[in-house]
Amino acid sequence: MVIDHRPEVRKVLVVTLVLNLLVLVLKAGVGWWTGSLSLLADALHSVTDSSSNILGLVTSQLSSPEPDRDHPYGHHKFEAIGALGIGAFLGIACFEILQAAVERILSGDGTVKVSAPALWLMLIVLGINIIVTFYERQVGQRVGSSILIADAKHTMSDVWITITVIAGLIGAWSGYQWIDIVLAFPVALLVFRSGWSVLRENLPWLVDEMAIAPEAVHAIATQVPGVLNCHDIASRGLLGRQVFIEMHLIVDATDVETAHRITEEVEERLEKRYSPARIIIHVEPPAYKSDHISYDGNPQ
Repeated sequence: MVIDHRPEVRKVLVVTLVLNLLVLVLKAGVGWWTGSLSLLADALHSVTDSSSNILGLVTSQLSSPEPDRDHPYGHHKFEAIGALGIGAFLGIACFEILQAAVERILSGDGTVKVSAPALWLMLIVLGINIIVTFYERQVGQRVGSSILIADAKHTMSDVWITITVIAGLIGAWSGYQWIDIVLAFPVALLVFRSGWSVLRENLPWLVDEMAIAPEAVHAIATQVPGVLNCHDIASRGLLGRQVFIEMHLIVDATDVETAHRITEEVEERLEKRYSPARIIIHVEPPAYKSDHISYDGNPQ
């Protein structure tokens, strides 16, 4: 049985959207007030936070786990597409930060005006980001939401960026104005790293990479009495969310009723191990021979 967690996911995204908008206003205000390049770049990164929340709300609405006539395998991949959108936002933010840093170096304008209230506001921003990160990660891991987990990674990058920016502001306050520009580069690298992490985790799902090792499925199936062997095992999907398993099963049965009972037992064991799972089994007679455990695309 597939459980629809979308209402809870949307609730989390709405809460984090409100908090991210508050963070954006604080960062932009303090950045304009102090003239800090790294802080303005961080504010730009917060624009992507809010944008990713909105994107997440849209894709969450579309990503129903229940199949329909036009989408017989469900709609889970809409959420993965949303996660990739977050990765794209992070890539854009990285480029904008680097471009602004280079322009500041070429222009020679590096004056940053820092005050104690500005630093206190940035500490408040840091606290909000930490709360958002752990909130999204906890709920995302509990319900298996790739969009929440991706957004938590996004916000975690914001935490490290904000820490870096605060360090730059303290340096500028102490008279080392160049620190603000220098720190803009590691900020950009942190943003890029977060985007790459999101892409790396969601692309396998979208391209139907193997979800379960064929040997693991083979070991479970061949433990069922009446199963002689199985081959051409294929799987896709995301463990914990929804997996699809296909296999050819050689059974020690000459009548349909016995063969059906054996396949039902195999499906029950696989479902218990990899739930939720949709399993398709092609039954073959005892005389059939094949040594291909995994699917290789070649006809037998």
